[in-house]
Amino acid sequence: MIYALVFVVGICLGSFINALVWRLSKQLDKYGEPLKLTKKEQTDLSITTGRSMCPNCKHTLAWNDLVPVLSWLSLRGKCRYCKVPISAQYPLIELLTGVLFVISFAVWPLDLSVTWVLISFIGWLVVVVGLVALAVYDAKTMLLPNRITYPLIWFTVVSLLAQFIAGRPVADIWAIAGGVLVAGGIFLVLYQISDGGWIGGGDVKLGLLAGLLLASPMMAFLYIFVASILGLVYSLPLMAVKRLTKASKVPFGPFLIVSLIIVMLWGARIIDWYTKTLLGM
Repeated sequence: MIYALVFVVGICLGSFINALVWRLSKQLDKYGEPLKLTKKEQTDLSITTGRSMCPNCKHTLAWNDLVPVLSWLSLRGKCRYCKVPISAQYPLIELLTGVLFVISFAVWPLDLSVTWVLISFIGWLVVVVGLVALAVYDAKTMLLPNRITYPLIWFTVVSLLAQFIAGRPVADIWAIAGGVLVAGGIFLVLYQISDGGWIGGGDVKLGLLAGLLLASPMMAFLYIFVASILGLVYSLPLMAVKRLTKASKVPFGPFLIVSLIIVMLWGARIIDWYTKTLLGM
């Protein structure tokens, strides 16, 4: 029963992710700067005050148009009002978020009966929503908008403070600092020496967020390694068939986000396996 509840919460927040990505794409230019909008447009596109609408005809949606996954299926992937096809992205993102919530609950590496661990887990689920939104936005626009990354960073800082108040070992502060130094510091150096040519500023901020969450220099190194491997696995086959060239730009954010999720949930097990099996420690 608890898994079903977690899944339902996840798919509902997946619906929010779709709305957030679409609204931000209408509010920001390709550099992430705010567009000049009328007061009506600002109200309609606001994530807090705007009513749900069809992206094509802008018709306000009724409650039965907004049931995650089921509404899309019942309407056969088309708007009820203008009959224009609705992207399969909508139910897929809803399902993905639900699955990520369930997996996170099932494999969370620490004891959820401990108060500070429970706080960290709830905070993680909130961050997952932001990470999926960032991945979708970056895949579409090659941009990790500050309107998502900055709130995620500040939310994580507040979550960490709450965890320490609730009893998290104070010594973990040094591990968190080490994680930030590795994940954020390495990307900052790469960004500076390449003048933004190798990675973007959004990747640096994402690295900072990863360092705060992973709270370990070793986990941060693993995060960078896994993201690099994922990027290669994606790019090399496309380069082999000439669908990508050395001059092509590929958004790195989705690989960083997938890596962060993998390392956050399984990183400790991977490191333990590596040190015991391969190093014999």
